[in-house]
Amino acid sequence: MGLYESVRTKSTYFVQINLFFMVKRTLDIAVSLLLLILLSPLMVAIGYRLYKKEGKPILFRELCVGKNGRTFIKYSFRTMMNTSKVIRSLPPHPFPSSWEKGVPNYFKFSRDKNKVYTLTGTWLRNYHFDKIPQLINVLKGDMSFVGPSPEIPEIADYYNRYQSSRLKVRPGITGYAQMKGASNNNHGQKIKYDLYYIHNYSYKLDAKILYRFIKDIFTKK
Repeated sequence: MGLYESVRTKSTYFVQINLFFMVKRTLDIAVSLLLLILLSPLMVAIGYRLYKKEGKPILFRELCVGKNGRTFIKYSFRTMMNTSKVIRSLPPHPFPSSWEKGVPNYFKFSRDKNKVYTLTGTWLRNYHFDKIPQLINVLKGDMSFVGPSPEIPEIADYYNRYQSSRLKVRPGITGYAQMKGASNNNHGQKIKYDLYYIHNYSYKLDAKILYRFIKDIFTKK
């Protein structure tokens, strides 16, 4: 009887997991499609302004790692001058011994101090409007509205088994780690928050994260 109850409990648990992600994916498709339609005039206006004021390219394309280690191209509106570069503090090759057991907890991006955001780009980043094209990624299934932030391959290649657990779900436009302000500044803290989300996901938690994200947009000054 105990064995039967244990199997039944595990079966119910996996059904709940599958149901959650089925509902989540259905909502991602429906809401992203609706928003793409509603925001299409804004997207055209932003694209036109970028083209006239800052020139091409309008979109910034970045190779990222998503669910189960699958790579995809993440779309965003370009926010920096074409001459600006983002310098990432990546490990040299061969990588140092400190990276043998995974990405160090203290790791963080080292960005070029001379990078220049365009006037339009500054406004877009301030209100997160640069992320609007990521609705395409959500619709395609590369991303979700809520989940761990997309990782770049150069970092994901060094993940250990523990860190790789954050790749079990689709990355999100926003997420628990982003809500806690730990998306880039401290890799160990980011992983901790991402795994907390994966182990405690729920409709309520997703709603809370989205509420904070939307609130942040409308409270910008």
